[in-house]
Amino acid sequence: MLRMTNIKVNIEHNIDDVLFQIKKFLNLKDIEKYRITGRAIDARNKNAIKYVYSIDFEAPKHIYDNVEEYKNLQVVEEYVYPQKYVNDYKGLRPVVIGTGPAGMFAGLILAIAGLRPIILERGKAVKERVDDVYNFFNNGTLNEESNVQYGEGGAGTFSDGKLTTNTHNIRIKKVIEELIDSGANKEIEYISKPHLGTDELIKIVENIRKKVIKLGGEYLFETKFIDFEEENNILKSILVENLKTKEKYTIETDNAILAIGHSARDTFEMLYNNKLDISKKPFSVGVRIEHKQEMINKSQYGKYFDKLPPAEYKLHVRNENSRGVYTFCMCPGGVVVPSSSEKNRLVVNGMSYSKRDLENANSALLVNVMPEDLGEHVLSGMYFQRELEEKAFIMGGSNYKAPVQLVVDFINNRKSTRIGNVKPSYSIGYTLSNMNELFPDFISQALRDGLPKFDNKLKGFASKDAIITGVESRSSSPIRINRDDDLNSSVKGLIPSGEGAGYAGGIMSAAVDGIRCAEQVIENILNLKGE
Repeated sequence: MLRMTNIKVNIEHNIDDVLFQIKKFLNLKDIEKYRITGRAIDARNKNAIKYVYSIDFEAPKHIYDNVEEYKNLQVVEEYVYPQKYVNDYKGLRPVVIGTGPAGMFAGLILAIAGLRPIILERGKAVKERVDDVYNFFNNGTLNEESNVQYGEGGAGTFSDGKLTTNTHNIRIKKVIEELIDSGANKEIEYISKPHLGTDELIKIVENIRKKVIKLGGEYLFETKFIDFEEENNILKSILVENLKTKEKYTIETDNAILAIGHSARDTFEMLYNNKLDISKKPFSVGVRIEHKQEMINKSQYGKYFDKLPPAEYKLHVRNENSRGVYTFCMCPGGVVVPSSSEKNRLVVNGMSYSKRDLENANSALLVNVMPEDLGEHVLSGMYFQRELEEKAFIMGGSNYKAPVQLVVDFINNRKSTRIGNVKPSYSIGYTLSNMNELFPDFISQALRDGLPKFDNKLKGFASKDAIITGVESRSSSPIRINRDDDLNSSVKGLIPSGEGAGYAGGIMSAAVDGIRCAEQVIENILNLKGE
């Protein structure tokens, strides 16, 4: 097929308007076979906002023969995922530890290959998990094994479900195909900033599990990975605990994918105590910032603010005398959610439903923490996160209410005494605070320096009504479980994967890494069989 890019049309349009431009440009009478492969909004000129399309289509042979003569036109090759199958496999079943995006897609690929994976999840199946999560949202009652961080689907299930990524890995197409096959809107194939929404993700995650089980996979929920056995640095088995019955038992395996997520702190400690090769890595901490979604729309779209989907933003600044600040996981029309997984420690995150139609917009506002900022211990980043979460818990009132502050008060280093017209969306409640007292000075100073600069980029960002809620401490993992060229950790067969292991930064990159690790397990088994 051919692909034409940068096709611009007015806000009010239909697909015929897009196809008309192709036909006019190439002097074609008709286009019968086509598909949309890209759709974005160009809002750089707020007086003439346009939709921008990419279209794949079939054309006469003379167009293909002279494609280099045409602007914004190229020949595209179809990508087919190179699925491999293991015939009549009777060996030890591979294990996947965790059901976030990495574990979910690793398990799916292994199941498609005929390997009947065993998939462990310390939390609950997604529908049961929803009850525990909303009980915490509504009543402040935390289940330490079933919450926003732990349970089927991982932390991404209770987020905006963003599928944006900086990677261009060929496996992305496989992820998108499987998500659509499991119920996602087909638009995620081509919109520029695809998202799923928590309400849709719950159904999609369940459908992926059903497919894995149909293919011979097995799920063990409320089952925790607590240890492993190796011989000569080769994996022999893993030890698990049924959290309902407290029964501990061994699963023999020589391939286990560690897709444990960025909040599995007790597992980090177990792996460290077992002398697995782990290193510190940069991570980020900060706050959630909230505005009226209508204000964001007006700032981004001008007079077209009510004619386009909820506006997003992605901002970063570099300060002269302190480190950079950036926004992350912006949730249009969403809420700030309680995201703790440990008692007496307070964590917040952002979440949107598929329609993104709630009153507020929110985003993480983060500062990088470097390994040299902390102590020598490999887990010093994890301990630093815990310390902030404990301070935030106390600052909020020791009852999972969150500390909240007006942005202008934070910049001026004074405790807030009121809230403006942006009402905190954090459901458990809030306590007016001074969050300069929560962070070490290098973080507070960077945020104070960065906020006015953000306001220059997006008018109203540091307005008198904008609020911040703390603490956002789980944006990424503070460690990396090191792996070799064959993706093994320092114990062969124990394969770190995804965000918690330090190899991803979001749903899409984690899913891609999970597929890559599953492919390696398939290669290991095929080589063992001599196929």
